[in-house]
Amino acid sequence: MSHSALLSQLDSLLLQSRQLWQVKAFDCDKQPWEENFPNLAALVWSLDDDILDELDRVQAELLNCLLPALNKDLVLLSESWSLELLNIKAPLCAGSRVREMEFQDIAHFSAGIKGRKWAQITAFTQELPADKCEVLEWCAGKGHLGRLISKSQGREVVSLEWQQALCDAGEKFAQQWQLPQKFVCADAFDNQQSELKVEQQAVALHACGDLHVRLLYLAAKAGTRHIAISPCCYHLIQAKEYQAMSKVGLQSELRLSRHDLQLPLQQSTIAKGKQQELRHREIAWRLGFDSLQREVRGGSCYLPIPSLKQSQLNGEFSTFCYWAAEQKSVDLPENLNFKRFLELGVERQRLTRRIDLVAHMFRGVFEHWLLLDRVCYLEEQGYEVTLEQFCNNEITPRNLLIKAKK
Repeated sequence: MSHSALLSQLDSLLLQSRQLWQVKAFDCDKQPWEENFPNLAALVWSLDDDILDELDRVQAELLNCLLPALNKDLVLLSESWSLELLNIKAPLCAGSRVREMEFQDIAHFSAGIKGRKWAQITAFTQELPADKCEVLEWCAGKGHLGRLISKSQGREVVSLEWQQALCDAGEKFAQQWQLPQKFVCADAFDNQQSELKVEQQAVALHACGDLHVRLLYLAAKAGTRHIAISPCCYHLIQAKEYQAMSKVGLQSELRLSRHDLQLPLQQSTIAKGKQQELRHREIAWRLGFDSLQREVRGGSCYLPIPSLKQSQLNGEFSTFCYWAAEQKSVDLPENLNFKRFLELGVERQRLTRRIDLVAHMFRGVFEHWLLLDRVCYLEEQGYEVTLEQFCNNEITPRNLLIKAKK
């Protein structure tokens, strides 16, 4: 099946199912789809709170649990969805099976790089085609990826990064190891930016939102022969709605907000124990304060509050509420029953976790839709394109790699 045909199929499924995934759980006081999907609603409420995180962590287990109930509801609705697409997976890159020993002799390059990040960098580098052309490392940071490419493949690397301090740190590393890696301190959105060339390999590991989209546009315009990117943080865009890239994407009826674009990112393979406990407490407290502010202000809309320090979660809920009220200029009356509002927050958290759990059935399909939009755009520009997994999910859920060549 062609990439464009698959994109069309995913588009149809997402349009049919958007009632289940295109939701803002924090705004809800009940499951917004429970009338149309009563079996699904009953099932998720029957699940014990203690198993939700583990169920959510592994996509296959989540689908095995929820799909039977969803199928029952679709029968009642006399609807037919291509639910087999929910199991969509990109194939593993060939090199992913042989990389264990690849970088042992230069493992000292990993100094100062966290284990998971180093694993991502080595896996990504392994999948680059054997070539001697110059590499352009997009949104390079300190140039960790470019440095490994330069060392392991003996290639010249241009690392583009807008923060001078990171460029300086990267230059120092490159000089220390006598590598042909130079840094260009420039804004990726600068219209005068002209580092892309025809005889070049453009790479970007987890460049966010508009940054990787910008690279694809510029590389296609320049006719850059090789492109390898692993996108991330699709919601970090300047526009209020997603701007499709391919012809199929532009024809879609989907209208995607920045909030919608966060759906693929709502999967953690890392948070456990104390970290997980604090995350649940923070959500319950935020929702508890929201219930409080709605009553005080007479409103019915969720009021977002700024990020907070983890240490604040070790204090009292009442202290948190006074802090949040100050941040949002909410005047709190005296003698508030903070215990009641905390209980409301905990109950609302139980609801939001279940709404999100159902939405998460579609996160893989949704991310594939976004990636195929990019793949099809590149094919329209004359590239041969593949979409593959460059590492396993335990290293990072953002493990999909777009490789294009002319």
